[in-house]
Amino acid sequence: MEQRRRIGAYGVLRDEAGRVLLVRGSARADFPGVWQLPGGGVDHAEHPETAAVREFAEETGLTVRVTGLRDAVADVTRFADLGVALHTDRIIFDVTAVGGTLRDEPDNTTDRARWCTLDEAREHALLPFTAELLGLPVDPLPAHAARETPQPPFGPLPTDRGQRFAAYGLVTDPAGRVLLTMIADGYPGAGKWHLPGGGTDHGEQPTAGLLRELVEEAGQLGRVVELLAVDNLHNPAALGPEGRPMDWHSVRVIYRVRVDAPTEAVVTELAGGSTARAAWFAPDQLRGLRMTEVAARATGHRGR
Repeated sequence: MEQRRRIGAYGVLRDEAGRVLLVRGSARADFPGVWQLPGGGVDHAEHPETAAVREFAEETGLTVRVTGLRDAVADVTRFADLGVALHTDRIIFDVTAVGGTLRDEPDNTTDRARWCTLDEAREHALLPFTAELLGLPVDPLPAHAARETPQPPFGPLPTDRGQRFAAYGLVTDPAGRVLLTMIADGYPGAGKWHLPGGGTDHGEQPTAGLLRELVEEAGQLGRVVELLAVDNLHNPAALGPEGRPMDWHSVRVIYRVRVDAPTEAVVTELAGGSTARAAWFAPDQLRGLRMTEVAARATGHRGR
């Protein structure tokens, strides 16, 4: 099957009674009649927080403000008749309402917006990521749940731009050292120290992708402690291994990772990868390193 990817942003909004706001998929949705958290696709160059706020307004009529980062998960939907396996990376925020009036979305991919108790939500067909986040049983959707489309909804991929989802780690050891990796020649940011991590594979969860990259880039076994932040990078003229400028939009989730039994940092990925070298640094060694912006922010150092 052809592998496609999509990034989505969603929000968890509760009222004073503790009910959660859910929306129902319309006949135009991937899963008509199935309920989920409000949210949807992140547009090219759009920050996921902005996307969540926009989607909330479109689907529910409410103006919300992001108050926290809840989770990042991935799932794959297979459209057998179209020959497409769609991987969706979903970033979920906590939000609070600051304005607007609750209403149903007119003529789009949702058709109802309702406050639900957990017992009421349990009675609905729920998208798996929504059920899991609410702590409800994750029931597989029936095979006929996906909509029947007379024409494929997936057009040709653009050749001059792309959207990429990646997971990175602020990786430390028991001595408080920080692990960084240097970007190889031929990649944007070459020669700068960066957070370990990289793009996730199709069908891979963000945390699994990060721990895989940690082995490939530095030869370390780590454990994910917590989700720290989501970072957005839009470079409309990135010059990388494609050999020509590309309009790249990268959405990056950043985790705190602990390596309990550190070893010498050694790059193990195949030649031609994006990592030139890896090294452990004591906190006082970080100052003045040439770091990427996201690495400088995560470590609390400006770099140079």
